[in-house]
Amino acid sequence: MNTKMDTKKLVTTAVIIAMGVICNSVIVIPIGMVKAAPMQHLLNVLTAIWLGPGYAILQAFGVSVLRNMLGTGTIFAFPGSMIGAICASLLYAKTKKIGYAALGEWLGTGILGSLVSTFIAQFFMGKTAALMLFLPSFLISSALGSLMAYIIAVEMDKRHLLNRGRIEEG
Repeated sequence: MNTKMDTKKLVTTAVIIAMGVICNSVIVIPIGMVKAAPMQHLLNVLTAIWLGPGYAILQAFGVSVLRNMLGTGTIFAFPGSMIGAICASLLYAKTKKIGYAALGEWLGTGILGSLVSTFIAQFFMGKTAALMLFLPSFLISSALGSLMAYIIAVEMDKRHLLNRGRIEEG
């Protein structure tokens, strides 16, 4: 185990969490019951590519916790961001293709995250929530963020700035 590498990855994750809290508090699109935050999806995809699954999930969880504590997020931030981060990370880890990381984020958040959020609203909050309340907003938010991440990652890759897969020792 390389502690220098782990420290760099943790610090990078912490910086991304800080960026996520700030960006997701400033750039918010209210859609129905959900506060859509496309920047979270952008950060999920980039973290999945740069750091891998564990750090992407940690980042998504950290941003969700802080946003909820600050009152700028809802409980739906957890399934929306974390499932997307898992799917983006796993698809990228398997294929090493930027497009699959973006697709994983979109499918994970847009479809799976909206299903879990519907369950949370129905079960834990005692509200009858139709899937159609969550599905459009999650699909729109994750599509915007995933597309932005795809464009950024492809451009970084063209310029050999992406550092695919791992933060390296310096």
